[in-house]
Amino acid sequence: MSGSEKTMPGERQSLVDALRGFALLGILVVNIASFSSTYYGVGIPDPMAQSVLERAALLVRTLVFETKFYLLFSFLFGYSFTLQMQSAERGGKAFAPRMGRRLVGLWVLGLVHAVVLYHGDILTTYAVLGAVLLMLRRRSDVFMARAAVFLVLATSLLWAGIGYLLVKAGVSNDTRTAYADAVAALAAYRGTPFTVIVQHLRELSQIWWITGLVQAPTALAMFFAGFIAGRRELFANADAYRPLFKRLLRWGLVIGLPGAALYAFPSIRLDNPVRELYGLAATLLTAPFLTAAYAAGLVLLMLSPRGRVLEAMLAPAGRMALTNYLMQSLVCAWLFLAYGLRWIGTVGPTAATGIAFAIFAAQLVLSRWWLGRFVYGPVEWVLRAFTNLELPPMRRKPEAPGQRGSSVDS
Repeated sequence: MSGSEKTMPGERQSLVDALRGFALLGILVVNIASFSSTYYGVGIPDPMAQSVLERAALLVRTLVFETKFYLLFSFLFGYSFTLQMQSAERGGKAFAPRMGRRLVGLWVLGLVHAVVLYHGDILTTYAVLGAVLLMLRRRSDVFMARAAVFLVLATSLLWAGIGYLLVKAGVSNDTRTAYADAVAALAAYRGTPFTVIVQHLRELSQIWWITGLVQAPTALAMFFAGFIAGRRELFANADAYRPLFKRLLRWGLVIGLPGAALYAFPSIRLDNPVRELYGLAATLLTAPFLTAAYAAGLVLLMLSPRGRVLEAMLAPAGRMALTNYLMQSLVCAWLFLAYGLRWIGTVGPTAATGIAFAIFAAQLVLSRWWLGRFVYGPVEWVLRAFTNLELPPMRRKPEAPGQRGSSVDS
């Protein structure tokens, strides 16, 4: 199905899958930084990122990728929420119990993921926020839009306020403790699988409040925005919304890029923690605009004849987004941690980013191969079975001529 065609009820929306695949790439580029270095996000320079090339790669990752792609993934979660509601209505099944089980399944998967593979897991947060969206799903678009704006503004102002208070208090960055913690974490991640799990638990106990005060409110804001877009069938009628996508691309870049720059440059210099907090506040405020520009630009590209090739490449990965997200962590844990090669602390941002793109390229190929033979990704199949309390078919049946894809809630 090309993005320019009207999507029929029950038909999978290929544009949504392609955008989700695109989001997976950006998330991997950011997440692999945590796998490859214990200095990431702790406010001190990485010894492996001192050359001009490495610092340039660090700047690109911070400017282009950080704080943007989890927002796109969150927006698509909210959008897909409406598709699942429509699917339940068509099937005459109660939506709330099904979604409740789905969110419980996501939470369990996320908990295992966070403890064993990656302490920066987003699935547990999505499960909790999904319950909020479930309770508010009957509220008006106006309510959700106002709530989204409030969440973004409040989160940005909170971190700007924290920066202001640090200035008043004259607080300085404790680099000695940060270096000691980074060295200890490196030893744990290179130790044994048991020390990896212990380190994950330690870091989870330390960063939960950051998740709650940075990712959670902005992700919920994007849930609301995606839900509104789903109600209005933004991607099902993408061709009709071309003028909107063009405005989002233009204004998203105008507003989003300066905020990204205010965040990126202090983040790679790491010489002023207060300036870093102000930069964080700036990107929290403007990242939704830059995320919108990314999505709008990609949609406009995929609406063109040449862009359909890109859509066809990305969509299979997006259809297996949960499997691919967990697989990314599994591969990175094997490459960088004590589960396998122990590369952590041995590669800089340039190599880490290159590895991320290589992993994603392999996922594009594997996802297309898998979905040519099976209806669902393996983790999607398990979650669907738990959600519906029945075993769905796994093997793909031969399609009749002209038959299109699977249903939207798969």
